[in-house]
Amino acid sequence: MSLHVVVGAGPVGSAVARMLADAGEDVRVVTRSGAGPMHPAIQRITADASDRSRFVEVAKDAVALYNCANPPYTRWGTDWPPLAASLLAAAEAADAVLAITGNLYGYGPVSGPMTETTPLAATGRKGQVRIKMWHDALAAHEAGRIRTFEVRAADYVGAGAASVFSAVLLPAMTRDRTAWVPANVDLPHSFSYTGDVARTLVTLAGDQRAWGRAWHVPSPPPIAIRDLARRYFDVTGHPGVKIAGLPRWVMRAAAPVVPMARELAEMDYQFYAPFVLDSSAVTRTFGLTASDLDVALREVARGAEATAARRM
Repeated sequence: MSLHVVVGAGPVGSAVARMLADAGEDVRVVTRSGAGPMHPAIQRITADASDRSRFVEVAKDAVALYNCANPPYTRWGTDWPPLAASLLAAAEAADAVLAITGNLYGYGPVSGPMTETTPLAATGRKGQVRIKMWHDALAAHEAGRIRTFEVRAADYVGAGAASVFSAVLLPAMTRDRTAWVPANVDLPHSFSYTGDVARTLVTLAGDQRAWGRAWHVPSPPPIAIRDLARRYFDVTGHPGVKIAGLPRWVMRAAAPVVPMARELAEMDYQFYAPFVLDSSAVTRTFGLTASDLDVALREVARGAEATAARRM
């Protein structure tokens, strides 16, 4: 058995931890709250992973570190730099592979499908944060200090994930009201299942062919948000609610006074133009393919049911 250290206990971090534990590995999940999945092989550690000296000690003897953290949108500029630097230091000290959970923000607005060779040309604040994180990690890899790779996913679909479901669709279904989505709901949009994100991280961490570059998570063909909602209604047997798109100006008008609206407005280009992920490279190289979208949608439904039961 080898030791794997996972930072973050959200849907991806928890899935990574369970996957490794079920495979017979020893796992430490590190969060500030001490949260994480319950499993005999999983040790939940209460620690601030951005505290470099503390995290280097926690990660001692690990064969792989998994960065599955996600600071609040409004704190990316302050929280990510020390956290990313701490993970680099711990990976170097332990001689561990650093597996980074990434996204598509670094590309910025694009025309056509995104591949791993699409330039990192984002000018927005969050995109710039992700670009610097990757460039720093890649520089350490190329200098021989660490071994690393980044797994980039599109918008998540899966239980517990921050998504169009958690933000808009499920609340609208609960209240039987129109789901007002800040997007053009009829354009093709890529989604990545959180279970596939975790599977890609675990697979690539153990395969040296993956190291030193970025990979896209195997993701199903793009689907319009309106069609995704209809598919969810079909999977759950729900009669459905009306799906409507909010004009782009709404979030932008609120941005000066609502911090979260400002963060969302910065990324709105993803939702008012086609947003398509090409994940063929990871399939050709590792044989990884996307789970059927209905698998993810059924997981969302089970998660919603569990949440509703806890509130009763």
